[in-house]
Amino acid sequence: MKLVDELYEMYRNKLTGDEEDIDMLAFAFLEEMSKEDILHLIQEMDEQELYTLMGLYLIESLKGKFAKEDYGQQQSPILNQRNLH
Repeated sequence: MKLVDELYEMYRNKLTGDEEDIDMLAFAFLEEMSKEDILHLIQEMDEQELYTLMGLYLIESLKGKFAKEDYGQQQSPILNQRNLH
């Protein structure tokens, strides 16, 4: 994606590239974007980029939901044991 290439070129010598830097860059970029700007970027994507975007969104959203569910439940260790017989 052209946008990713441009952001990478602009910041590759300014950031370490660790997850915290990348998160900060992505969220700072998105803060400056309007809904219309984002929709315009999406319309410029080819089919593979769109599938990748949606795939990442689904994966991260599902991870969050499962993590929240696990965190919110108090599970009894006795009920979680498997019957190995």
